[in-house]
Amino acid sequence: MRPRPPVPRRWAFALLLTLATPAPAQEDVAAAARAAAQRITMAAALMEAADTRADRIASLTEAVRSFEDGLVALREGLRRVALRRQVLADDLAARSEQIAQLLAVLIAIGDTPAPALHLHPEGALGTARSGMILADVTPALQDGVTALRDELQELADLAAIEDNARARVEEALTQAQRARAELARAIAGRTDLPRRFTEDPEAMAALTAAADTLDALAGGLSATVGESLAVIVPDALDRKGSLPLPVTGTVLRRAGEPDAAGTARPGWVIATRPRALVTAPVAGTLRYLGPLPGQGNVVILEPAPEVLILMTGLAELFGETGEIVPEGTPLGLMGGAAPDADAILGEGGAGTALAQTETLYLEVREGQAVADPATWFAAG
Repeated sequence: MRPRPPVPRRWAFALLLTLATPAPAQEDVAAAARAAAQRITMAAALMEAADTRADRIASLTEAVRSFEDGLVALREGLRRVALRRQVLADDLAARSEQIAQLLAVLIAIGDTPAPALHLHPEGALGTARSGMILADVTPALQDGVTALRDELQELADLAAIEDNARARVEEALTQAQRARAELARAIAGRTDLPRRFTEDPEAMAALTAAADTLDALAGGLSATVGESLAVIVPDALDRKGSLPLPVTGTVLRRAGEPDAAGTARPGWVIATRPRALVTAPVAGTLRYLGPLPGQGNVVILEPAPEVLILMTGLAELFGETGEIVPEGTPLGLMGGAAPDADAILGEGGAGTALAQTETLYLEVREGQAVADPATWFAAG
């Protein structure tokens, strides 16, 4: 049997060095996607534990927030998985010819009897040279096989993550909706919050019927108190400048910045996601919860004497006028429709499925003057 001529040394090294070079190094996107899925698992555990915890409302509030953050993290993780998978697929496609040559070399080696691999038609000197080349090429050949195997395994792992994502997202969406519903029921049945005053229903009805602006509503609240109660009133003046935003989102427009129509308002416009949970940024008295013509639902919180925090844009409201609520107490939910699994996982949902499409308006008043929210809130 005439042995096959040896592979030229220069060509062999060029081929095998190319094959031994994996796709561009990336961070472990698979680990990031798994970590995001774990956040959703923790949110589900929080919700299930709420039935046995003394402060059920706090547990459900934490669960809702965890579901919101977990879904965003999972969507981002899956986006990065898809990008990494495309990089690997493009890299393998670009090296398809070299991979085919690697497979041909492997097949040739596998088909040739071991003794014949060391023989050369030029005799002993050629055989010796052939052995030296084979000794040099073998490690690079192994590196090429290892690199190819690792890339294919990573592709398989990423595909498995994407396959499992749909059930995970659908489960999280269902549980998040259930957590919001249970939170609303728990707040509706709450009786443990202290009250600062009882409301005069006739005076409140007259005020809301006559008020057509936030100014008018805020200015007339003092006349709606039916009976003041002997309780300690919160005073958050020492928190001035450090309050968190009442909702997870981005400050879209600050005080005095005009919108697309050229209208400037004295408060902040905060972009947030549909069905996002709105909470009290600080302990205070609920001075008003309800609708206002032209403004939608309004929440007015008094964290210190003569200081009012006004919020508009909520779709659902939690609580009752006169209650003193701790910091972090749920006050309501934003509107909009929560995305479904197809919107989150589909290509068309990239960057839009969990977009901040709702807006919360935030305003602060000190006495009769409107204050820049930047003097109270620490938003970047």
